[in-house]
Parts: sequence; structure tokens; C-alpha cells
Amino acid sequence: MRIAIGCDQNAYALKTIIINHLKKVDVEFADFGCHEGEEVLYPDVAHTVAKEIANGKYDRGILLCGTGLGMAITANKVPGIRAATCHDVFSAERAIKSNDAQIITMGAQVIGPELAKMLIDAWLASEFQGGRSKPKVDLINEIDGIYHQK
Repeated sequence: MRIAIGCDQNAYALKTIIINHLKKVDVEFADFGCHEGEEVLYPDVAHTVAKEIANGKYDRGILLCGTGLGMAITANKVPGIRAATCHDVFSAERAIKSNDAQIITMGAQVIGPELAKMLIDAWLASEFQGGRSKPKVDLINEIDGIYHQK
């Protein structure tokens, strides 16, 4: 699995912790910023990461900002992308299992490092289950297609 990760300056410290965790669990990733001392507008980072995933260069993405909300809102503007803000393990699992979300977003001002690592582990271990959720995800994709002609 190839992961794209990005953050704004509010979440740089948490991104560093998550990157070190990804290295420990041997997950391939690419860092799309921001970098130490850099200030960015989170929509730029979210857009870049979401495009990379939509284009098939990465399988999933992790986006971090103060709340995780702005990153999710922006990423969800990219056709075909489903991003979910998750601050508990159940939501992190369900984002994939029920909604087939390719991107998890988190808020560095909302959760701490140990919970963030737990969320990443649960998210990485989860796969879309289809079943009763498949028609719902198909409908999400159909609605997406109405507004995003490819």
C-alpha cells in the first residue's frame, strides 16, 4: 500500500510522529508537506494529495490540519475522492469498511499522538467490505459523477 501524507503548519508535529510510525510498521509513503518552518494553506496540500490518489499514484492518503475538517472538505472536492475526518477508532475503521474512503483526515488540535497512531493502525488494517455498503458507495460515486464530469 502506498500512502500520500500531507499537513499544514498546525499539524507538522503530528505528521512527523505519524511518519515515524509509518516507518516502524513498514508502510510506503510520500510526504507532500508542509515541511518544518513552512506555512501553507491547507487546501493546497489537500488538493495535491487528493489528486495524486485520484490519479492512482497512491492508494490512500493521510491529511492533517488543526481540526481535520478543512482538509476533508477540500479533498472531497476532487472527483472520485472520499475523505473522512476520524477522531476515534470505530470511525477510522468504518471510513474504509463502510464508505471506502481513500483519505483519513485528523486534527492535531483535537487528538494526541498515541490516538493518532491507533487510528492509523485501524485504518490501515481495514478494507472495504462491500455487502450492504456497496450500493451506498455506488450511489455516492454516481452523485459525484453528476457534478464532476471526467
